Amino acid sequence: MIDLSGKTAFITGGASGIGLAMAHAFGAAGMNVMLADIEEAPLAAAVSALEERQVQAAGLICDVTDRAALKAAAEKTVATFGKVHLVCNNAGVGAGGPIDQVRPADWDWVIQVNLMGVIYGLEAFLPHLRAHGDGGHVVNTASMAGMISPPGMEPYCATKFAVVAMSEGWAGQLAADNIGVSVLCPGFVRTNIDKSTRNRPDRFGGPEASEGITTSGLVQAGIDPERVALRVLEAVRANQLYIFTHPNMRVTVQDRFARIMQGFDQADASPALEGLESPALPNLTGGAGRAAD
Repeated sequence: MIDLSGKTAFITGGASGIGLAMAHAFGAAGMNVMLADIEEAPLAAAVSALEERQVQAAGLICDVTDRAALKAAAEKTVATFGKVHLVCNNAGVGAGGPIDQVRPADWDWVIQVNLMGVIYGLEAFLPHLRAHGDGGHVVNTASMAGMISPPGMEPYCATKFAVVAMSEGWAGQLAADNIGVSVLCPGFVRTNIDKSTRNRPDRFGGPEASEGITTSGLVQAGIDPERVALRVLEAVRANQLYIFTHPNMRVTVQDRFARIMQGFDQADASPALEGLESPALPNLTGGAGRAAD
């Protein structure tokens, strides 16, 4: 998607943080923007700020844990702007803590927002992306927590690992439709993710004073979301699958990969597997890990 001018982007979690920064970056590139968020007042302010910059923008209240709400959001976006070319499944929340203190409601909330919200977003917009025949792009917000798993962040990391896996598979499936897929894996970014329980619905336990993840200081010391948004813009134009924003975290991922390779070395030396002949496997990635030329 090199030419973005006049096309439309839909962004969940668009009233603040990375979502709002992406809206400004896409708007500056000439796109129409539909923001979806669960917070009414910040959403209205975000739309006004975009309009002040002469961006064609609109907003709608949307709970990404509700499949029907995302389908309605897709219909409203198409009705407002016509074709939709860029879908950003960005809304996310955080919860975690010691293994014996993470409650069922914590798991349910994080999985519904971070994982199912991405699934519902793709389900809702994919028919539109395919129908207009112009191609398009999907950006799914994961995290470096989709590449590494620090202790105490298991609910968050589990959903972000899943978003990475889905994005890799979808990239292979949708390439034939000229629909690119990117997975955004930032490190610490200055957003409100550490305050996400402010929007926690009663059915998931309601707002709480503590997240259970003591990363607030790291989040507030993170990079500006505007830098992340510019990196996303680059990646969408270049059809890059993996969007990283913290090159200094490469070594952490390499350490994890080294431990994985050590596990294969141990399997090679295992008496339990001695003499085992396994059939040759096809390319299971489908080339999804390659960036466009």
